[in-house]
Amino acid sequence: MVTLCFATQKGGAGKTTLAASLAVAAAAAGEKVVALDLDPQGSLAAWGDRREGKGPSFENLTVDRLPADRIGQLPEILNALRRKGFTVAVLDTAGVDNTATHLAMQASDLCLMPARPSRLDIEATGLTFRAVMRMGRPVAFVLNQCPPTPRSSRSLEAAAGLKMLGVLADPMMTTRADYQDAIEAGFGVTEYAPEGKAAQEAVAEETGEGGERCRASGRQSVTVLS
Repeated sequence: MVTLCFATQKGGAGKTTLAASLAVAAAAAGEKVVALDLDPQGSLAAWGDRREGKGPSFENLTVDRLPADRIGQLPEILNALRRKGFTVAVLDTAGVDNTATHLAMQASDLCLMPARPSRLDIEATGLTFRAVMRMGRPVAFVLNQCPPTPRSSRSLEAAAGLKMLGVLADPMMTTRADYQDAIEAGFGVTEYAPEGKAAQEAVAEETGEGGERCRASGRQSVTVLS
């Protein structure tokens, strides 16, 4: 089982929206996915409660909340889910640097760090990025909520800054109403508007266009971000 963690100290970076979109896209692609909400706010779990529908993206996806008193058991919980046949786990963490976030990063095969294209957001990634590096875990930045103007100077400057720190995921995610509307309706963006540009971005994120694979020795590999 491949475990992906969305983590950054900055709130409002879009962790939950990206976690939900990636989980849905992976489930639609045939993976058996579990999305765990480690954030006390419970936004991902509330989204899961609103989900109703049929098809692979619903049948292959389980969304659950991990209470604070069980965070310390995360490695054992993930092992149990792997034995149950899950192939992808998506962890959504709180927008703070705390023990739960560190446990999630330590348990993950890849940590994804969303950041909006602003100096404040990029500077706020520093604490989380340094923590991941100290753990020796693979990490990739996700430039999120970019202006819809193609190749905007703000996005390009932010991308250059993040590339200096580490791997930058492709594609950059654009500010689009479909993301927010899908979450409010209990859908992933690929379910809500499958032909839209936001859906194309989410699929590219899940399949890793131009990408590389996150592999765990002896386990199933899933193409993710590059």
